[in-house]
This record gives sequence, structure tokens and C-alpha cells, in this order.
Amino acid sequence: MTATTHSPAAPGLLYSEVEDDLRAAVRSVLADRCGPAAVLGRIETDEPYDPALWRVLASELGLAGLLVPEEYGGQGASAREAAVVLEELGGAVAPTPFLGSAVLAATALLGCAGAGDAAAPLLGRLACGEVTAALAVPLPAAPGGGFPAGVRADAAGRLSGTVTSVADALTAGVLVVPAEGPDGPALHEVAAEAVQVRRPVSLDLTRPLADVTLEGVPGRLLAAGDTARAALERALLTGAGLLASEQLGTAQWCLDETVGYLKQRHQFGRVVGSFQALKHRLADLWLEVVSARAAARSAAAALAAGESPAQTAEAEIAVAVAVAQAYVSPVAVHAAEEAVQLHGGIGMTWEHPAHLYLKRAKADQIALGSPGHHRRLLAARVGLPPAP
Repeated sequence: MTATTHSPAAPGLLYSEVEDDLRAAVRSVLADRCGPAAVLGRIETDEPYDPALWRVLASELGLAGLLVPEEYGGQGASAREAAVVLEELGGAVAPTPFLGSAVLAATALLGCAGAGDAAAPLLGRLACGEVTAALAVPLPAAPGGGFPAGVRADAAGRLSGTVTSVADALTAGVLVVPAEGPDGPALHEVAAEAVQVRRPVSLDLTRPLADVTLEGVPGRLLAAGDTARAALERALLTGAGLLASEQLGTAQWCLDETVGYLKQRHQFGRVVGSFQALKHRLADLWLEVVSARAAARSAAAALAAGESPAQTAEAEIAVAVAVAQAYVSPVAVHAAEEAVQLHGGIGMTWEHPAHLYLKRAKADQIALGSPGHHRRLLAARVGLPPAP
């Protein structure tokens, strides 16, 4: 099966029929290959991702090239479809390189595609699942943070420097590396085998990070100057906006799993979920998750509209993304905390997957900009004074 492209625009923030079909396909694969037991077993190995799972998602469902236009061999879908995929991946804490390769790296490459099409060959390889890529920036790097200065390029185009906490670099075949050079900022394609990669201990064991060191490594120029700067900014903005959907999926799983558990658990001769205090906590959490869905869908819709010929103003996209990250990120953490606590003793054990969701939510909270960073961006966008 291949992901369907060109979904008709859904009214408002509702899911379209195409998006529902895509969700069902992804959910079916994850149910078969990425259940809680499989994820718990995976994090205890040295192999961060399940290559068989990624092969099905990337090639058979076409998710590797979901955001890549058809002219480059991709599916030509929009951010709305990518958001649905990330909801499902977040709900399964699936250990896959979708965010790093199919979202961050692919979006950066698309931003370079107009600069002489130097990025076209790599986009084609990425879209067909032949190779995975990683954008060589620290995972906490955020839109509006400026061009990174950790890597320098010399006059011959050889790159030197270190980038810490890079998501999905451990399994990537290619790195898209931002570097400052004699002629200003640029993005370079670098073979992963040419760099040194060290795996530090990550909080989120389902998304391990890597410290990447380059020592005079040759790079192929993809874009330079304002094009490179804009491509990187767009990649980070898209990543932050779509990360909210992953956080939404994590929060929804925590809510659903906790409600299901409290309907079965008995204490003092009663179903635990019948206690009024717990009903109030779950009702409050449900309202938070519903609001988080609206914020995440708004960000995805704004990003998708910005891809169409009738361009949505960049400022509108930035506001929608900032709102989504500022709101959804804390909701995901709260939902995971409630899941651990309301599961009682079993929720504190390694055998129960609740800790995986809490770690994913906490790691995502600082990924691509903290809630505080996005609140500051939002304040600046809407003309509010900065917090004292």
C-alpha cells in the first residue's frame, strides 16, 4: 500500500477521509509490529530502530517521501497527512526516524530544491526509502533561533565541528549539515560514514540522540546564503509544528490507557474510576487533550496552507506553530504524569510502558524549542511585551 496524495481539503480542522484512511493503515502496521512489548524489548538492544518496521512504513506505505513532491518521486502529501502519521507514531512511541528524516531533513532539502536542484538526487533517494537522512542540528534547536555556528566550512568545502544531540543520526545514511563558511551560511550533504558518531545516554530511549563530529569532512553544497538560512528555518518551523501532533498522540494514548485501566481496577470493593476525585482529574485532562488537538491541527493546517499557491502568510504559520508548541507540549507531559500516577504501583515499573510515554513527553518538551521559547516568539509576533 502507498500513502494517498492530494487529499481534498477538510473543512476547518476536521480530518478528511484520506487522512482517516492513512491513520488506519499506519495504526494497523503499528499494532502488528510496534506494540508495547516490542518497544520495551527494542530499547534494551543496541539497535535503536526496527529496520523491518521502518521498511514497511517507509517503502510500502510511502511515508519516507510523504512530504516530497511527486516530481522528486515522493507522495506529494501535505503537512496535514504528516500530522496524522505523527499522531499515530506518538501514540505508539514508535522508534522510527520519521521525524528526523521524513520531516526535518526532507523539508530542509525541499527548501534547497530551487537552488539549482542540487538537492533533487538526495530527495529522490530519501523518498523511495533507499536512504534515511538527518538534519544535523541539536534536537532543542528552535525556529527563530538563528543559523547554528557549530560547524565551519573552509574554502574547499571541507567541514569541521561538532553537533550534539542530533535526532535520528544513528541510523542515517546521509546528514544535512548547516555550516558557516567564507561566503556565509550554507547547507551541505555529508555521507554519514565520513563522520564520527557517539551515542550519549538519552532520556527518551525510543528516540536516541547522537553527538556528531566532523574533522575536515568533504560536503556537497546544497544551498548557500539566504536560501540555506530560509530552508533551515522552514525545516525547524515545520518540525516544531508537526511535533505538536506527535505530542498529541502521546497525550491521547495516556488518557485512553488510564481511563481503560481505571474502569477495570477495583479498590475498597468499587471500580477505582467511580471515585469522584479521579473523575474530575480525568475530565480536566480530557479537556486539555481536546484543546491540544485543536492547537495541533491548527498548526498542521497552517503549514499545509503555506504549501499551496495561495500562500498563507509566514507570520500566520509562525503564530499557529508557536501556539501549538506552547500549549500541547505541557499537556503531553501532564497526561503522561497522570498516567504513571493513576496506574498506581504498576505504573512505576519498567514492565509497564507508561514510563516510555513520560520520557517521550519530557524529551519532546525541549525538542525544537521549549514552551517558554515559543511563548516568547508568540508574544513578539502578536505585539505583546516580553515577560519580565
